[in-house]
Amino acid sequence: METMYYIGLDVHKRAISYCVKDVSGRVYAEGSVPATRFDLDRWMKTLPGPWTAAMEATVFTGWIYDHLQPHAAALKVAHPLMLRAIAAAKKKNDRIDAKKICDCLRCDFLPECYMASTAIRERRRTLRYRNLLVRQMVQMKNKIAMLLMEAGVSYNKQKLHKAGYFRELLATNPDINEGLCSLLRVCRETVVRLQRTESALVRSLERDSLLMDRVERLMTIPAVGPITALTWALEVGDVQRFSSIKKAISYCGLCSAEKSSGNTVQRTPLSKQRNKHLQTTLIEAAKMAPRNSPELAMLYDKEKRKGHANRATLAVARKLVAYLVAVDRGQRNFQVVETSNCIAA
Repeated sequence: METMYYIGLDVHKRAISYCVKDVSGRVYAEGSVPATRFDLDRWMKTLPGPWTAAMEATVFTGWIYDHLQPHAAALKVAHPLMLRAIAAAKKKNDRIDAKKICDCLRCDFLPECYMASTAIRERRRTLRYRNLLVRQMVQMKNKIAMLLMEAGVSYNKQKLHKAGYFRELLATNPDINEGLCSLLRVCRETVVRLQRTESALVRSLERDSLLMDRVERLMTIPAVGPITALTWALEVGDVQRFSSIKKAISYCGLCSAEKSSGNTVQRTPLSKQRNKHLQTTLIEAAKMAPRNSPELAMLYDKEKRKGHANRATLAVARKLVAYLVAVDRGQRNFQVVETSNCIAA
């Protein structure tokens, strides 16, 4: 029977520190390797076999994970916050971090986190780039309004970013001089370019064969449009990893952290340990949901009567998560089933 070797990797931009141990904890090798595919291939030829490795989740983890996975008996990614809590120490450097990750893996103490497939991560990168374009678009629209306000130009706020009104404003308003006019045209051209790019990215994702059927099912839920459906599909990945709706709600950042001691329970803000992309999208969808669904409108009104509109929005967002999990897990279109006591998906 071959001995399994355990490898801890401390990943950085330019270098990867490693520690290789056998099952008894004896160090077989340790050191550092440049963070390139060529150097990783050369390093893997020196490793004993079989081997299993673990690394902390960072911005560089994805490509390293994909490159090592075909050669490893198993490859795991550790949750950064939980790993820090387990392996906290007074002395910290890359060599020690690699040893600690190796020991956590060897002793089965590694707080493993979910790693989506390569195909999902590539499409998720596209969607997050689309989110960047939307933020830049909003910044440019705000800049147009700011330039007009700085010059004391009166304008219609609702029509400002419509092409016809904008052209008419530049052509007929005497308060807009040539210098200001050129800046406004540059801002407007940037907005149009960003809009076209954003629309093209969304269309490419909607037509993707990997996502098409799933997104169409999710969009049968009231108040769930293409952006919400794509964000859910790509940020969640495999919905089966959530054993309950409560865990999905927690992952989306729609519940507060618990802080209790003895008989005292303190209400805290929404937890910062969440998927921020899902949280933002679901809260935006929940604000529009009561207009599109009578059931969600009833839920919103019921919660709002308790005196807090934001908590009512969160309640709607949690219900949307329940709908999304039910449709995604059951792989069927959304249906409202009426019973004597409740309405469920």
